[in-house]
This record gives sequence, structure tokens and C-alpha cells, in this order.
Amino acid sequence: MAKRGGFPGGGMPGNMANLMKQAQRMQRQMEEQQKELETKEFTAAAGGGAVEVTVSGKRELVKVKLSEEVVDPDDIEMLEDLVVAAANEALRKVDEESQATMSRLTGGLGGGIPGMF
Repeated sequence: MAKRGGFPGGGMPGNMANLMKQAQRMQRQMEEQQKELETKEFTAAAGGGAVEVTVSGKRELVKVKLSEEVVDPDDIEMLEDLVVAAANEALRKVDEESQATMSRLTGGLGGGIPGMF
């Protein structure tokens, strides 16, 4: 009696093998792109350029630059707000770059399915 289910010869059919190769290639490309992203820096400014923040692709703060006119001991709260705004904008740029890279690699795969890119 013949086995039910499975594939003749016991191996993966050609289409499945090709799909696995494509998935492995995509995974390697994603890893390479992630490493490349981690080497980049993203800079954003707030307060008309009075505060400038740079973050790495690893989402680490690497630099804060302040203009002298924004350093007012009587208004520390404004300076704090500008640093937060600039840092959040720089981090948003990292996220945008990461999403754009993944979208290019996956060609829209995942389509909003939770857990997929």
C-alpha cells in the first residue's frame, strides 16, 4: 500500500527547495543590511538648529551639540525639551531607514502580518 501524503522520493519538491534558498538568501541580505545600518549615523536638530543630536544605527546617542544662545540657566526646561525633540527625531530617522531597507528586501512580504518584518 502506498504512503499517503508526502512527496515521491521522500525529498522536498523543487519549488519548496527554491523557496528555502530564497528565504536563506533574504535572511543573509537582511543581516548584511542591519550591519550596514548600524554603522550609519543620523542627525536631527531642534530649535532652529540650536540643538543637534546624533544617534547611531544601533539607536545609541553618540553626540549632542548645543549653540551658546540656547544655554540659558534661567530656562533649563526649554533646553531639555529641545534635546528630547532632537533625539526623538534622530531615532525616528533610524526607524525610517530600517523600515525602508526591510521593505526593499522583502518586496512587501509580510503585508502587515504580525511577526513578519
